[in-house]
Parts: sequence; C-alpha cells; structure tokens
Amino acid sequence: MRGGGGREDEEVSRKLKSMEVDKLGDGGGGEESPRPAVKYYGWKAMPFIIGNETFEKLGTLGTSANLLVYLTQVFHMRSVDAATLLNGLNGTTSLAPIIGAFLSDAYLGRYLALAIASVASLIGMFFLTLTAGADSLHPPECGVGETCEKATSYQFAVLFIAFGFLVLGSAGIRPCSMPFGADQFDPNTESGKRGINSFFNWYYFTFTAAMMISATVIIYVQSNLSWPIGLGIPTGLMFLACVLFFMGTKLYVRVTPEGSPFTSVVQVLSAAFKKRSLKQPKDPKQDLFSPPHTSAIVTKLAHTDQFRCLDKAAIVASPEEVRSGGAAPADPWRLCSVQQVEEVKCLIRIAPVWSTGIIYYVAVVQQSTYVVLSALQSDRHLGRGSFEIPAASFTVFAMLAQTLWIPLYDRILLPRLRKITGKDEGFTLLQRQGIGIALSTVAMVISAIVEDRRRAIAHSQPTLGKTMMGGDISAMSSLWMVPQLMILGLSEAFNLISQIEFYYKEIPEHMRSVAGALAFCNLALGNYLSGFLVTIVHRTTGSGRNWLAQDLNKGRLDLFYWTIAGIGVFNLIYFLICARWYRFKGTSN
Repeated sequence: MRGGGGREDEEVSRKLKSMEVDKLGDGGGGEESPRPAVKYYGWKAMPFIIGNETFEKLGTLGTSANLLVYLTQVFHMRSVDAATLLNGLNGTTSLAPIIGAFLSDAYLGRYLALAIASVASLIGMFFLTLTAGADSLHPPECGVGETCEKATSYQFAVLFIAFGFLVLGSAGIRPCSMPFGADQFDPNTESGKRGINSFFNWYYFTFTAAMMISATVIIYVQSNLSWPIGLGIPTGLMFLACVLFFMGTKLYVRVTPEGSPFTSVVQVLSAAFKKRSLKQPKDPKQDLFSPPHTSAIVTKLAHTDQFRCLDKAAIVASPEEVRSGGAAPADPWRLCSVQQVEEVKCLIRIAPVWSTGIIYYVAVVQQSTYVVLSALQSDRHLGRGSFEIPAASFTVFAMLAQTLWIPLYDRILLPRLRKITGKDEGFTLLQRQGIGIALSTVAMVISAIVEDRRRAIAHSQPTLGKTMMGGDISAMSSLWMVPQLMILGLSEAFNLISQIEFYYKEIPEHMRSVAGALAFCNLALGNYLSGFLVTIVHRTTGSGRNWLAQDLNKGRLDLFYWTIAGIGVFNLIYFLICARWYRFKGTSN
C-alpha cells in the first residue's frame, strides 16, 4: 500500500529490470569461485512466479488505493484523521522493503522471504475482510446526515493487525519478487540472458494489467456494491497467489544469502571514527591504503578531496594493520581501502539530491488522499448516465499519462532531443528530475484552482446530494481534476524513473540493490512528511476556518494545495543548488 496508487512500484520495477540483468549477467561477484552445479528450470517456473505476482497485485493494489474511502465510510473516521493515518501507513509500507531487503540478502534468502511475506499478506487481507464482513468489527451503518458511531478500540485493534500483516508482506514481496524471478534463469548462457529479459517484459505487462484491473473493477465492487465482497475477492486472489507460489517450490533456484552491502559502509565510518585524532595525510597516493583493485565488476574510483575526514579510515597507523603481502587489512573495522572510502563518498554525495525526492512526494501522495476526498464531493457521473466513477479510481488517469508519455518520449521526442543537446539521453538525469519537480508544482497550482472552483460551484449552484460524511456534492464535474492528475503522472515519468537510473549509475556496482531501497525510502518519508503537514495545518487552522474541514466545502483545501506548491518551489530551488554542486562518480576533481 502506498501513495500514488501503486505506480511507484511499477516505475521502480521498470528500472530494476536493467539492474538485475547486469547483476545476474556477471554472476553477482567480482571473482570467479567454484560453485555447485545448479539446475535452472527457467520458464517452467514462471507460471508459478508470475501467477503469484499477478494475483498478489490484484489482491492488494485496488484495496490500498481505496482505503481512504473505506476508513471514512465504514469506520466513520474524520477525513483529516484518515488521511493522516493513511500517510503513515503508506510511509511504513514503503520503508519496510529496506528492512526486508537487508534480511533477505543477509539471512533469509529470497525464497523464504517471499514465502513469509506472501502468507503475511494473505493473513492481512483476511483480517481486513473480517473488519468489513463481521458486524462486530466495524461501527454500525448510518445514513446521510445522521450522527455516526465511532469505531471502538477493539475494532481499531483488529484493523491495525490487518495493516501490520500487510506491511510485513510488503517488506518481503517488494524487494524480492523481481530478483527471485530472474534467479530462475542461467545468467551464464545466451538463452538464460534472453529469458531474464523476457521475464521482466512479462512481469511489467502483468503488473500494469493488475494495476488497471485493481483501480477499476475491484474498486468499483468495493465502492458501489459491497465492501465484504469487494475485500473478499482480493483475499481469494491472494490465497491463489500463495497456492501458486508454493506449488512451484521444487522448481525454484534458491540463491544463498550473500550478506548485506551496508557492512562496508559501516566499516568505513567505524574506522574513520576510531582514527579521528590522526592528521590528514599529506600525500593521499602514498599515505593511504590502496591495495590492487582485482574486481572485474566494480569500477575503481579515483581519490577525491571531498569529505576528507573519511580518508582517515584508509590511513595505515602501524604496519600491524596490514596483513603480510599488503593486499588486505588485518582488521577491516580499523583499516579500509581507498576504494571503500570513495564508495561511501558516492553515497554521501547522492544524499542531497536524494533528499529532494522526499519533498517531491508530498505532492504525489495527495492522489490517494485529498484528491479522493475532492472527487467524493464532486459530480462523478459520466455524461448523463447513472454510472459514477469510483473516487479512488481517478489514479488511473495518472497511470494513463505515464503509459502514453514513456513510449512518446522514447520514440519521438528523444531522437530530436539528441540532435539538439548532442547527448544520447536527451535531457540529463538531473535535468529530468528537475522537470519532474517543476511539473509536480504546476500540478498543485492547477489542483488549487480546480478545488477553488469546485467549492465555489457548491456554494453558488444547486448541489447533487450529500456524501456519507455529510458534505454537499458540488455540481462541478470531477473530470476537471483529470489535467492535474495527468500532469502528476507526467511528473512521475520524469522524476521517478530518472531517480532510479541516477542511483543505478552513481552507486557503486556491488551496492546497486540499494537503488530501489532509496526510492522506496523517499516514498516512505514523503508520506510521513505529508502526514505531518496535514496535522500541522489542521491544528493551526482548526480554531478558525479549518482548511482541512471534514466537509471540504467549509474548508480551504485550495490553500493547502497552494502551500504544497510553495514548498515545491522551494524544493526546486534547493534541487538546482544540489544538482550544481553534485560531482559525478569517477570525477577526481
């Protein structure tokens, strides 16, 4: 579950395709070592893996996108409380894969991590379905305009148990599903390499199909027919996902955990701290520990003058710190190589650029919170018919913008940009990230204008009834919100993909698994920041005209959007400063 209706996962998956092909194609290590014979079943294992992924996404994505409606209509939560809770939940769900990736790489392995996560997701969906199906696990229904009974502590406890299991499932499934599928092909053969490429194509296709079905069919059943049935269907699909996964157990290749890539980072920081009292070396080439670089995969990095305090980790304080032969330290927690130090510097240099993504996501996550609430209080009919677009389904328009833009950019615009800029990538990665931040700010400005119009029409023209929360439904068509959503989708197509590619190219090769984790961490912190902002605005404006009132017609949601737009302008300026300061990997000066 996450802000933005699941599209962040789609774009991360698209970029991780190239990462995993590179990683598996070279065997994942720098030196040849004897390995036991492994029998690869390749495509024979794919029905179980892709089937598991498809049913899992069908089961969880639609439900996550519709949670705001569920919390406000079934649990009778105030909209501001539901938005705050959902921001926190989305943030935790996006942060959990970092822990899951670490445990998978260091201890569990991908198979066991996926097995535990799949069962956890099923249990979470089961408990969530119970909260809708069992009368004792949710507040009694109430009519429009009636005073609704609040949920009890016991009812909330069951709801949070469901959320806890879903977070646990996300921790294992998000970081492990794609690499596990690629593990099933022999990376040392041409057929295996082709299989890996084809697997990612099929993975992306099923992912997109599952997202579209979840955001339309499943959300429609939940919102318009029955919540117990609408949640029971995803639970049944999640059960099928588990069954398919375990049916293929005998065919799977299980890669042995190889340890965490963060160990080397901690070693550098530890060694630098222990030697903090030493003087800076006069001649880094002579005074720092720099054994022969033997890895055929990891690029040798030149020494840089930035963050020179870390150079102390590579100072040889005494001959006893180096083993005989001079190729390895006696204690890796006290002496590190120049290569290790420079790799840590790469991560530190990335940090300021990475931090701009946190603020960027504050705009993006509004798609799953206040955009949904605005849609509930506007005319969602298509034409003159009786069909209403489910409020949570509006995220489809952002997906549509991405789906249309990416092939348009690659096939039509990119060749022309190459001629204009003289660069193969057209716009540089940092330029594309900046464009994405600028577009998100434009989307917030449009959101503010549209919301002001929606509220004005609700005050000046006859309304179309009331929502379950008691707010009048404006006669303004909800389709006026499509432009802002498509611009947000376009913004993600620029920023998110460029973020992942930037991390992929700038992070040392053996740490590339960190790239996906950085993107998920951005999304998590963006959700937390959005929830914090909602809380601050609600408390500071609640004594007067609450900007985020339960009834949006009595609030000033447009001012909240203007605030986010202002933060976006600040973020764009901050990003331009970070981009100008940034030194690309391999640049010595």
